[in-house]
Amino acid sequence: MDALELRELAAACTDDLPGAELEHRSDPDWDLYKVGGKIFLMMTDLPGRPVVVVKAEPEHAEALRAQYADITPGYHMDKKHWITLEGGGTIGEKLVRELVTESYHLVVAGLPKRLVPVPEG
Repeated sequence: MDALELRELAAACTDDLPGAELEHRSDPDWDLYKVGGKIFLMMTDLPGRPVVVVKAEPEHAEALRAQYADITPGYHMDKKHWITLEGGGTIGEKLVRELVTESYHLVVAGLPKRLVPVPEG
């Protein structure tokens, strides 16, 4: 999966997450996905390569960085709790979906009860 496909897939994963909202910042150029006002997914372009940044449990983040060449410490974030996903072929669609969803649930778990979104239906 190339970097643009990675970003498109990560963005599409947010469609089914209750309360997920997109905020675009132009200086610097970031797409921020939030729930309850807290970021769970970020996308930007590093020099020459688009990236996706998600939250992960520290032990899981460490294991993922060791296993996948295209997963590195979180760009511009706490390196223990955030990871950067890059296109390059070692990350598959299923893993991206799992990581975006996990990041969302980690952030929701830390929200005050009044801000936790209720699924529709």
